[in-house]
Formats: sequence, C-alpha cells, structure tokens
Amino acid sequence: MDRLLLRYTVLLLLLVQAMTIPMANGHRKRPTFCNDAQQGSSFLWTLPGREPAVYFFGTIHVPYTRVWDHVPWSAKKAFEKADSVFFELDLTDPETVAQLASCQMLPSGETLSDVLPGDMYRRLKRHLDYVKLMMPSWMKDEHRGLYAEYLFKAIAGNWEKKRPVWVMLMVNSLTESDVRSRGIPVLDLYLAREAARLGKRAGAVERVEEQCLPLNGLD
Repeated sequence: MDRLLLRYTVLLLLLVQAMTIPMANGHRKRPTFCNDAQQGSSFLWTLPGREPAVYFFGTIHVPYTRVWDHVPWSAKKAFEKADSVFFELDLTDPETVAQLASCQMLPSGETLSDVLPGDMYRRLKRHLDYVKLMMPSWMKDEHRGLYAEYLFKAIAGNWEKKRPVWVMLMVNSLTESDVRSRGIPVLDLYLAREAARLGKRAGAVERVEEQCLPLNGLD
C-alpha cells in the first residue's frame, strides 16, 4: 500500500530550475521543457528504500480545473493507489479552517488603518470599493445581484481587522478570473475531498500556527 505525502514543493522547484537555466548573451534561455510539455517535471518524488512506498507531490493553490489536465498520469496513479494521504493542512477540518481565520486577525482593538500608512490605506479602500462595484459584471447572469454582494462579503469581510499580509493575499484573489472560478476547490482541497470520498486515511504535516506565525511575522 502506497502513501502519498503532499507538500508545497512547486515554488522551490521552479526557483531551482530558474537558477540553473543557462545564460546566453546575458539573457536566460527558454527552458527546453517549455517547448515540449512531456519533458517537464511531474513534481512527483519518491523516497527511496521505503516499503510501502512514500511519494512527495508538489501542489499549488489554484482552482483544480486549471491544472488537473496537466497533472501527469504518474502522479494521479500514485494518488489512486495510496492508502494514506497527508496534506500541508487538513482543509476539510472545520477546526483547522476556524484557526486559520482567527490567526489572520489583528490584535483586539486594532484596525488596518492603525498599522498602514494613511495613503496606502485609502488606496486599498478605493480598490476594494472598485472590486465590489465590478464584481456583478464578472459573474454569470444567475450569480449576479445579491450573490455578488454575498461573495464579496465572504472574501473581503472584516478586511479592516485583518493583518496586512493576509489582506495582501486577499487582494490578490480578488481578480475577475478568480471570482469567476469561485466555488471550484483549489487543488489541495480537491485532493483532500477525493481522499475522503475514496476512503483513504488523511492527515496533515503542519499545524496552523506553523503556517500562521511566519506569515504574521512579515507584517
């Protein structure tokens, strides 16, 4: 029985690849795997000498429909055969989700206007007002109106009480393409739900504080 360990390795792998691409006339050469997708890395790694086998697979926080067709057969097969699956965090656990939401908040009594420069805070507020105005036009007809208002509150609710780094991540997700794909689970969550549906044992390799504390330290 195989065990599939899912961790974030994509960013690291891309950085390593970028640093090792040879230079020509002062410019980076186009990587060969860009010319032939079949030559690209599958981001599936095997820990040698282990029985049962242990796999590492790099994932990314985007709607799974954007990348699923590009996930190689070897990774899908390893997931299918896996008896146990371990994610960065268990996003299907309500307690984990609640802890993630809590760690994003500023200390009690503080607001974003207290920690951001005045001009930056005003520009941020204008941008969010613009997003709220445009959101109905970014959505399908049946999702406009009240649903657009609900979705904005679901994504940006309490933004004035959140830490700057989490507001930055929130703003990055408030694009037309991301709003249109709202409701489609990101790759990690999709795999977690599939693991539950297939009766696999699931777990997490990190605690919420191990993810939150480094990010909150960037404020």
